[in-house]
Amino acid sequence: MAWWLDDVRSDLPGIHEAASGLVFHYTARGDITQHGFAAGRIAEIDERYADVLLARLHELDPAPLGGDRAPTDRVVGCCRDSTLLLVALARHHGIPARARVGFSMYLEPEWAMDHVVGEVWDRDEARWRLVDAQFAEHDAVDVLDVPRELFLAGPEAWAQCRAGLLDPDRFVVSPNRKERFLRSWPQLTHNLVQDLAALNKHEMVLWDVWGLLDDETVDAEELAPKLDGLAEILHAPDLTLKQILSLFADPDWRVPETVTSFSPAALGPAPVTLRPE
Repeated sequence: MAWWLDDVRSDLPGIHEAASGLVFHYTARGDITQHGFAAGRIAEIDERYADVLLARLHELDPAPLGGDRAPTDRVVGCCRDSTLLLVALARHHGIPARARVGFSMYLEPEWAMDHVVGEVWDRDEARWRLVDAQFAEHDAVDVLDVPRELFLAGPEAWAQCRAGLLDPDRFVVSPNRKERFLRSWPQLTHNLVQDLAALNKHEMVLWDVWGLLDDETVDAEELAPKLDGLAEILHAPDLTLKQILSLFADPDWRVPETVTSFSPAALGPAPVTLRPE
């Protein structure tokens, strides 16, 4: 689908404008059928590859990317999908970009909510910018330069909670979701490992689990020191590509050929075989 991306403006505002108009969040506005979507389109939330999402978008509306799209001409997805498309567009135009999995401090007062944003390299300022592709704009933040204190990537969130600086019970998928594994330490663990995968260009679906995340026999207290070490390295300001690749070589964290997906669109967990690398 690369040919379809050429006409998108190659600057960050243009890339963000295009990406932020391509996904209709599957829960943010209630039941999708109330907005004209067929009920079966909820299955789109499990599409995991950028080319598949782009092909579906082209099928829905082949007009150039970046223009206004009817809600039902967007793919049904979430923040992860908006970020994946942002990253794909940025890389296509030669801008280094990656997804970061963590927690937003600006979506709900008093809560740190499960969220994914892009991290885009600003050559002029020689720094990484956090870019929220889910929103065209947001009252609380500059979506093209989200302050670091308002989005905590998985390693930083873990480290601050372990240090007692933040309350782990504030960290949730949603304040309304009461399942234990979607809150506090289980969710902090999940996002820490997902963030390592994203740094290694494995932008996983948010309900994927693998390795130690998918092992019910693991004792949480025994695992904590290893997670501390992972977070400490990933959170270091002098983090290198060699360290990122080395951490991902550990079979406890590395994404295998088959993962378990707990899709909200399915009746229960299911194995998913990924494309070969």
